[in-house]
Amino acid sequence: MSSPNGASENPPENREVISSKKWFARGARAAISIPAFILTAAFVGYAGLARETGLTLLETLAMTGFIWALPSVVVLTGALSSGMGLIPAGIAVALASVRLMPMTMALMPIIKVQGKTRNWQLLIASHFVAVTAWVYAMKHLPDLPREARLPFFVGFGSSISTFVFVLTGIAYLLVERLPDVVAGALFLLTPVYFLCSLWGAARLNADKASMVAGLVLGPVFFISLPGLDLLWTGLAGGTLAYLVTRIWRRGLS
Repeated sequence: MSSPNGASENPPENREVISSKKWFARGARAAISIPAFILTAAFVGYAGLARETGLTLLETLAMTGFIWALPSVVVLTGALSSGMGLIPAGIAVALASVRLMPMTMALMPIIKVQGKTRNWQLLIASHFVAVTAWVYAMKHLPDLPREARLPFFVGFGSSISTFVFVLTGIAYLLVERLPDVVAGALFLLTPVYFLCSLWGAARLNADKASMVAGLVLGPVFFISLPGLDLLWTGLAGGTLAYLVTRIWRRGLS
């Protein structure tokens, strides 16, 4: 609407806020999806693990809300249940979470608006960077207007994390009624989904080669270097995939 003198009643600042709220709401609606339900089901399985290891409801919810990435939560839960000290547990969680750093570095330039986006906004968005949100964002955000990407992603990530947080608490209280087989099956849904979604979102042959290398080398390092198997699988598998694809490209040129 316009005022009698032809000026808009809503200044640009208000229009920008309204637009951000609109894209935030769209991101929240997009969170109602099969990937979100699969991730929630996995956290239902984790609630059983947390209760079995002696974590309280408050501790379980704190780890779910603050750490968020499920593999890191599981690593910390295992460290606490084994009596590991605070420093070794912190190092273990850091190693499990280091994979999120390149994912965050790849995502931030996509959602950042030069000259407008503040650092604190990027810090908030970075909290929601996990495989589910990252795969969805890398696949869909480039098709959105740049100004819409940050509120859309925050709406998507915050909605999923809130839903998971609430359902984890409910599952913790009701998990005793679930058979162990069901709880374990729910927990294993996440790695299966991660593998399928990452393969579907991969745009480069190097991405797919690294996943194949990880599938082959993972069991080898699990047997030969237990405890460091994920670290060495990532290092060796990524390096091998890089070398193979580099040699293959040279052969084609």
